[in-house]
Amino acid sequence: MEKGEGPSLKEINKYACACSIVASMISIIFGYDTGVMSGAMIFVRKEFHISDVKTEVLAGILNLCALIGSLSAGRTSDYVGRRYTIVIASFLFFLGSVVMGWGPNYTILLLGRCIAGVGVGFALMIAPVYSAEVSAPSTRGFLSSLPEIGISTGILLGYLSNYVFAGLPLRVGWRVMLGLAAVPSVFLGFGILRMPESPRWLIMKGRLRQGKEIMYKVSNSPEEAEFRLTEIKRNLGMDENCDDDVANVSNSIKKQDEGVWKELLLRPTKSLQRILLAGVGIHFFEHATGIEAVILYSHRIFAKAGVHDHKHQILATCGVGLTKFTFIVLSTILIDRVGRRKLVLTSVIGMIVALTGLGTFLTLAEQSGGKLIWALVLSIITTYSYVGFFNVGLAPVTWVYTAEIFPLRYRGLGVGIGVAVNRLMNATVSMTFLSMMSAMTIAGVFFMFAGISVIALIFFYFFLPETKGKSLEEMEALFTKAKDSKNVRKEVEIGDH
Repeated sequence: MEKGEGPSLKEINKYACACSIVASMISIIFGYDTGVMSGAMIFVRKEFHISDVKTEVLAGILNLCALIGSLSAGRTSDYVGRRYTIVIASFLFFLGSVVMGWGPNYTILLLGRCIAGVGVGFALMIAPVYSAEVSAPSTRGFLSSLPEIGISTGILLGYLSNYVFAGLPLRVGWRVMLGLAAVPSVFLGFGILRMPESPRWLIMKGRLRQGKEIMYKVSNSPEEAEFRLTEIKRNLGMDENCDDDVANVSNSIKKQDEGVWKELLLRPTKSLQRILLAGVGIHFFEHATGIEAVILYSHRIFAKAGVHDHKHQILATCGVGLTKFTFIVLSTILIDRVGRRKLVLTSVIGMIVALTGLGTFLTLAEQSGGKLIWALVLSIITTYSYVGFFNVGLAPVTWVYTAEIFPLRYRGLGVGIGVAVNRLMNATVSMTFLSMMSAMTIAGVFFMFAGISVIALIFFYFFLPETKGKSLEEMEALFTKAKDSKNVRKEVEIGDH
């Protein structure tokens, strides 16, 4: 494959692709739970007569509880494997959906949202990790982006569910919307058991024969499979010529769960420090730049712009879901061609322009009382533009990047910490947007998000090296080289002076 080209259909291993698609189904359920709440909140407010504060809590509690799930999922996936972790997530989504669909009062509804939230933490951590571990370097960006396509598909389905069931009686409509996710959760829970386990996890546990068998299936040639197997063994400190199951696993593997917290957080190497900073930083800025405000409260944005009919607000919100899905699909084509770094930098620049425009046009629309049709139209266009730029770069790169940069020994924990930060920022935006909107106007909030996006752009430029085409076992060395190259540039600059 020539430099700069993306993977062709012939290069994408069909078995690895099928595994990634099935694993990504869990993301569809999560996306549905996120998107459907946007419209369901309108009707929940009507039935339970809840305040803006309780609405914010209902919207954000899912992601706050996902903190627990994401931190638990990393260790769980290391103990029971990647596959059974997806099964646990499916069960949590099923239980949460049933409780929300019952929802006799606000408290029970909140409980169901919490249960589903823990499932969200599991799903967000495990789907990209599993996809990254079964894919080859040349197609990893594409396959690791599939969970993000799943989320976008789910959000769009959630919005469509809002529109379809909005005409049902008040006490029935929103309950059907929220409870519907229980059905696919059951099928996925059973279907996932037919998937193979991650070959990297099997080898890490000393189950070499089984890991080798699966590696041959997810590779395009025996030579590629052997090369990937050798790199994994070398990375784990194993004998590269060992092909049988390791009964007495070497200390470095046998104790792979011991001391990981200390090594990653308290005594990390320089390269691990940079990996952790990049992984946590990209997750922080993904939601600090405000996307959840648009996903959950787009009906409020359109209302401020001058769309006052609930049915029309939900219809305009479907446009958000369609835009998100379209640009996520585009990103899967670009991510292995353009590379992670270029894609995310271009994405954030576009977000800055779109957020600034959205703040400006919402100001004009509010001042006119919704009478300026052109301001209303431009508010909708800039909302869609922001969603498009976000989803063509920052959204998929966040999950692909963190799933691939952590060394195998630290991957479960590292990705879990990143997802925890992601959910914390998501919950922060979800649970404060309406309050911030009251304090500084809706336009002021989006100007603030534009400012945060500028900071994100600077961070990404300096701390995110390109990972395109690198094997998972090369990442630690890549971050060491990134640091060394910066030191060399500084020395040259000093010498020039």
